[in-house]
Parts: sequence; C-alpha cells; structure tokens
Amino acid sequence: MNKCAHIVLILLSIILLCSCDGYSRLVKSEDYATQYSEAKRYYDEERYSRARQLLENLQLHYRDRENAENILWYYSQCLLKQKDYYLAAYNFTMFTKRYPYSTRAEEGLYLAAYCKYKEAPPSYLDQTITKDAIEEFERFAERYPSSIHIPEVNAYLDDMNKRLMQKDYDIAVGYYNIESYHAAYVALKNFLNLYPDSPNREDAMYYILRSGYEYASNSREDKMQERLQQVVGDFDKFATTFTNSKYKESAQEIYTKSKALLAKIEQEQSGESAKK
Repeated sequence: MNKCAHIVLILLSIILLCSCDGYSRLVKSEDYATQYSEAKRYYDEERYSRARQLLENLQLHYRDRENAENILWYYSQCLLKQKDYYLAAYNFTMFTKRYPYSTRAEEGLYLAAYCKYKEAPPSYLDQTITKDAIEEFERFAERYPSSIHIPEVNAYLDDMNKRLMQKDYDIAVGYYNIESYHAAYVALKNFLNLYPDSPNREDAMYYILRSGYEYASNSREDKMQERLQQVVGDFDKFATTFTNSKYKESAQEIYTKSKALLAKIEQEQSGESAKK
C-alpha cells in the first residue's frame, strides 16, 4: 500500500512538473490565441494567478485590437478576485475610460469605486483614499441613479462618512489632549456644525466646555471675561441639551469655576471704578 502511494505521488509530481513546464512555455510563446483561450479557462476555473499573468501579457499584444476589451475586463476581475484592490481600482477605471459605451461600463465604474472602498483604512489613519472612494461612489450614483447597486453604494457611503466623522472628532479631541485648547475649541465647534447628528455630540459639547474653560482661564486679563462668558453660554447649551449627561457633575464644576472667576473680575473692575 505504501509502495502504491509512493508511485501515485511520483506520477502526480511528474504531471505537475509537466503542467508547469507547459504553462511556462505558453507564457513565453507568441501563440496569443491559445494564451487568450487558456486565460479564460483558468479564469473560469478560478485559477486567477495563471489567468492574470496570461492576460497581463495579452494586454501588450491586443492593445486597441480585437478582444482588448475582454482582456482588460478579465484582467481587472483577476486583480479583484486576488484582493489586489489598488491595481484593480486603477484597471477598472481605465476600462471605463477606454470603453465608456461598453455594456460593462456601469459595472466597471461601480467596481472601481468598490475597490477604493476596500482600500480605505480605519478612521485613525489618513483618509485620502476614503475621500476618493466617496467621490467615486457619488459619481457612480449620479451617472446611474437606477442601478441595482445603489443600495450597496448608499451603505458604503454611510460607512465611509462615519469614518470621516470619527477622524474629525479624534483630531479635535487630540488638540485638547495636547493642551492646544483654542484649536480644540474651534475644531470641536466646526465638528458639530459639520455633523450635528453625530453620536459623539454629547462628548464634543463637553470637550467644548472644557477646552473653552482652559483657554479662557489662561487668557490675558483683557480677554478673560469675554471668554468666560462664552463658557457659561456653552454650559447652558450643554445642560439644556443633555439634562442627564454622564458629564453632569464635571460640567457643573466648570460652570461654577467660571462664574467664580467672572465674579472676581467684576469685583476688581468695580474696585478700579471706585478708585477713579
């Protein structure tokens, strides 16, 4: 039994070597018709690495000639199947530019955007690719508003906009963490203007209050009063919006300290006026 198994293993190895040798010869040959038919066969068999190499070669031979559209399409699909999303996005984009009237143009534009979406990183990383993917999906939705992909497109857009929202929030709070309080205050205000329904709204308003107080209490005397009054106003908005906030005690403490500083400033101003 062991001897039979050994023989079978040897035969399989020989067949594999012959197969590899035959494939290598095919890749190097100038029999482009056979390369094309074999590339399609490999693709149908989901042997994407082999199909990809043959199709890559064929693109040079069939540029602007018969079968060029099919070759670029299947090549792009191989890249997608192998999760090479960066190259796949580029090639699907090229497909839609070269063949704008193809019956596959709609699918190509969708897949170009989808591949960029798959490349988009988590919110804590640079979001340039995410913004590109959003633009691609918006362009697709504008061009094909009745496409069967619209529900998916809307879901992907929602996901990516959440990433951008989280990125903006993290940046704004990051300013607070490095004690750049004025930058934090401005960034958080801008965040709420841009995302009024953000799930981070309560946190953002609380950090506006904290950064505003830190900025105001460390300001020059001639600016402190105005900025503390802004803190009091921010507290009123926060307390009205979130009556049972998890930050209630801390926010109240900031309000109390702000009012105490304002009272001290007003007392000093009254004393100076009396002297005059």
